[in-house]
Amino acid sequence: MTVSLAKGQKVDLTKSNPGLSKVIVGLGWDTNKYDGGNDFDLDTSAFLIGSNGKTLSDGDFIFYGNLNHTSGSVSHLGDNRSGEGEGDDEQIQVDLSKVPSNIEKIAFTVTIHEAVERGQNFGQVSNAFIRVFNEDTNEELIRYDLSEDYSIETAIVVGELYRHNNEWKFAAIGSGFEGGLGALCDNFGINVG
Repeated sequence: MTVSLAKGQKVDLTKSNPGLSKVIVGLGWDTNKYDGGNDFDLDTSAFLIGSNGKTLSDGDFIFYGNLNHTSGSVSHLGDNRSGEGEGDDEQIQVDLSKVPSNIEKIAFTVTIHEAVERGQNFGQVSNAFIRVFNEDTNEELIRYDLSEDYSIETAIVVGELYRHNNEWKFAAIGSGFEGGLGALCDNFGINVG
């Protein structure tokens, strides 16, 4: 049974699902009709974060330009440039058993590619969600539907998996940023040069 969360809520993942190690984090969205003349290209990323609240190296940033973490614990399953269709638009595979011990949380984000140049923001996006499901059984475990109006934001930290007492939990974050991917990278300690 799926646990539906509201912004700020946290829920246990592995304690109530003993033996769970492989999950897929799916993110999806629809774009509202607007007359800007440009396509929307939303991108999902994952940041593997240490105890200092930052990534430990640039390799801890998983996105369309770096699909796999060196530990084999996190893999981006491909860039969807249109967001067309039903269900997940992009997915990130996580093997919780392989996440390095110095990583305390994995933050999942969505950004709008070239948002400023294209005059786009998350106010033009609807039905955004994140869900976590068991890779082996396809059972959806957690879902968080973003209901806020992000009128100026071009990047959102949607949710995060984090360690707590040797178990994994999920938090519904829904925190918006102006400044797109660059702002997220600055926040998590990635040098985008």
